[in-house]
Amino acid sequence: MDRAQQLSEFLRVRRARLNPDDTGVPQFGGRRRVPGLRREELAHLAGVSVDYYTRLEQGRARNASSDVLDAVARALGLDDDERAHLHNLARPTTTRKRPSRAQRVGSEMRQALDALTGVPAYIIGRRLDILAWNAMACALIADFAAMPAVERNMARMVFLDEASKDLYPDWEDKARTTVANLRLDAGRHLDDPRLASLVGELSLGSADFRRLWADHNVRGKTRGKKRFAHPRLGDLSLDYVAMRAPDDPDMTMMIYSAPIGSDAAIALQLLSTLSARPHSGPPQAYCAPQPVHLEH
Repeated sequence: MDRAQQLSEFLRVRRARLNPDDTGVPQFGGRRRVPGLRREELAHLAGVSVDYYTRLEQGRARNASSDVLDAVARALGLDDDERAHLHNLARPTTTRKRPSRAQRVGSEMRQALDALTGVPAYIIGRRLDILAWNAMACALIADFAAMPAVERNMARMVFLDEASKDLYPDWEDKARTTVANLRLDAGRHLDDPRLASLVGELSLGSADFRRLWADHNVRGKTRGKKRFAHPRLGDLSLDYVAMRAPDDPDMTMMIYSAPIGSDAAIALQLLSTLSARPHSGPPQAYCAPQPVHLEH
């Protein structure tokens, strides 16, 4: 994926979203043919020359300063994740492209994951690859151990597996945040050939992915709520928190939980019985429990 092209598309899409009446800048020219601000108006709002902003939006500006990028970010109304994405895209590429090394889950992260026996948790890495998981995550989301390694990817699961629409009642929201997470990762690793291959595969296989990818939304994984439609436990609304690995900014542990005493917490206790495993073998080696019958 070409960095200059991605920068150009990101700035144009974000400029088109601005309402001229809300910005307070003088309007240049007559009747508008397209939505949003014109380049001249955005440049005025950011305090840079029209020529420089035009070159920046066309991907031709080299060595853009942090101050200029921050000014453009303020003019576009970008949040922290979007601002970081702009800086990543505008930074000139001066190093050779290198094959990305496989990520390894460190012993401390794996130990922490193994200790989480009462809540679903998994570790996600670059390209939204699922690197490790506990039995509760398998019982809630999918049998990761039974999947080929290449399919253990959240974006592939959401857009190429129809079962995801049954698992996530708010599928559109899940799809939108998944693409926004992948966009943020892409800004940091545009020269990753495996990422480019993944985006190509998803673009060919899913019209929804193409639609959402074109929006250029970016968002980091932090915290929030997620609804699940579990085939045996019914609807679950769980809180999640993302905990970044201290030695790898591209590795995050996702943990789902529920308030003590809530219906969701009781459902998680039942889910724990579904994920019970033999004592031998690693936690992530057993993800397909035998069916159980729950009393209503």
